[in-house]
Amino acid sequence: MAESIKMPVPQEMKVRDAISPWAPLREPLFRSLWIAAVISYTGTWMQNVGAGWLMTQLTMSPFKVGLVQAAATVPVFLVILPAGALADMMDRRRLLLITQGWMVVAAAGLGILTLANLVTPWLLLLFTFILGLGAVMNDPAWQAITPEIISREQHASAVALNSAGFNVARALGPALGGLVVASAGCGVTFLLNAISFFGVIVFLYHWKRPSYERVESGRVWDAIKAGIGFVRESTQVKSVLIRAGAFSIAASAVLALLPIIAQPHGATGYGLLLGSFGSGALAGAMLLPRLRREFSIDHVVASAILVFAATTFAAGRVHQFAPLCVVLFFAGTAWIGILACLNVVAQTMCPHWVRARALSMYLLVLQGGMAVGSAAWGALATRVGVPTALLWSSVALVVGLSTIRRHRLSARDLDLAPSVVRD
Repeated sequence: MAESIKMPVPQEMKVRDAISPWAPLREPLFRSLWIAAVISYTGTWMQNVGAGWLMTQLTMSPFKVGLVQAAATVPVFLVILPAGALADMMDRRRLLLITQGWMVVAAAGLGILTLANLVTPWLLLLFTFILGLGAVMNDPAWQAITPEIISREQHASAVALNSAGFNVARALGPALGGLVVASAGCGVTFLLNAISFFGVIVFLYHWKRPSYERVESGRVWDAIKAGIGFVRESTQVKSVLIRAGAFSIAASAVLALLPIIAQPHGATGYGLLLGSFGSGALAGAMLLPRLRREFSIDHVVASAILVFAATTFAAGRVHQFAPLCVVLFFAGTAWIGILACLNVVAQTMCPHWVRARALSMYLLVLQGGMAVGSAAWGALATRVGVPTALLWSSVALVVGLSTIRRHRLSARDLDLAPSVVRD
């Protein structure tokens, strides 16, 4: 095929494309995976709604109802570090195909058993745990492949779009899940979640990632120790982990307490408030490339944390529905600015050979901090009330900014080499 003639591109157009939040979607590889991921995320949120509702149909025990969320969270503490080691030791494409297939089987099995009226509370918790296990095993490899499917100059925008896609699914999934549960039952919701994984599976199957030999062999535990040793010696990685931990523990209060905040507005109001948060996240993703161009990462993150602290405080004081939607919109905008910047730095803070292990530690701190923080803010709200708990959450966010002086964030130039190299 003859080489196409390339016309000169005006400088203004180059600058506009560089800061366009949609620019990553112009790259076919990233666009295909992003669309498939949003569908999969939506299925996961539908699954969460179905599982929570099914448990209330099986038992009215608050303990068992609360265990549904715990069953999905516990795997983060159990297998995230081995998951990161495996993602550095084997072909990430193959590992992702295995984990995605695992989740298809788990979701489909739960759906079939539910339709057959064979599910008990403990069986539901078991399948929820199995699904969570697959999701956690999937996460480090999933995060680590982002630099491999997007051009270097679009990497920061791609991370923001990934986060925005997750938050769009957070807004759409519960609403769709509620409709499906009401019209067709929980079993159908679980089967739809199983189907939602196939877009990602098809992408991974057709992705022409080169075949590489492993550079690291031996036991998983040895690989984990090597990763921990690298983190101990890396000032940049420790800074990212400290900043992520300080934010995640303090920031988890709003989403943890949102069901209580939304209670006067009913289930529909709760869905609309989540939708406002997701819409704000999408708006933040659109704004972030321009902010990243004008300001440093630390400046963007610090400003966004101040906005999030203000909205956290306001969420406990604003009771009218429309103003509360506005508060949640700006909270979502700030949320995406913080997490997208942290994710960019996390994905570029290490050389390729240890990237997934470092990301697994970052995810452990981030998601573990969210889980621990949610429980702590919930306990505090029980004692002193939601408004006071959110006040202290906003104070903790501001106090957490003190970590900037000693732990600054910076995104290095990406080393796009995969985790493994040829002999």
